[in-house]
Amino acid sequence: MAASRIVVVNPNSNDEVTAGIDRALAPLRFADGPEIVCETLADGPIGIETQGDVEAVAPLLRQRVLAGDADAWVIACYSDPGLHACREATVTPVFGIAESGLLTALQRGERIGVVAILRRSIARHMRYLRALGISERVGGERPLELTVVELADEGRTWNRLVEVGRELREIDHADVLVLGCAGMARYRRRLEDRLGVAVVDPTQAAVGTALGVVVEAAADD
Repeated sequence: MAASRIVVVNPNSNDEVTAGIDRALAPLRFADGPEIVCETLADGPIGIETQGDVEAVAPLLRQRVLAGDADAWVIACYSDPGLHACREATVTPVFGIAESGLLTALQRGERIGVVAILRRSIARHMRYLRALGISERVGGERPLELTVVELADEGRTWNRLVEVGRELREIDHADVLVLGCAGMARYRRRLEDRLGVAVVDPTQAAVGTALGVVVEAAADD
């Protein structure tokens, strides 16, 4: 099993986001378990914040997956850019963090609240919820109004996370929250403790699912 490899690709070119993802995945690494490698897509934008960004990185992600040096792939962006193109290009399992995070949230609560980074992201996310057929289980989505780069300001980000999380809990009656950006990973446990509701980090959810698939495949060999 030690030879198995899960590659987590951050589709933006922000190495600080990749480092945060890597730290958040530390609890999922275990002795003799699959290697979990986090990469930055060097040619991606500094943050994926528009539909144009999503569409621009899709072919780059497909090219990366075609390199074929993983037992499972995780696309670490909440818009799941290029997910279906990548799945079409390989028989290796490919997981998107939005799909994985939302499906995990369905198992943790009845009414989901999503924390977006920007208001302009919400329409794109809502289209995806309808495509997944789960929009009726989402009580609301509210933005931090912080860019991917601004998420590096820990004090400002934390204050907005608490404020928006409370609105989702108290106004939208969400009993489980999904963090709508891979750059929020380091706040998951702290936010869950502060708000008293389950909080799902979608990258952890996707890698957890990938681990199950890779370990199961190794056991069958």
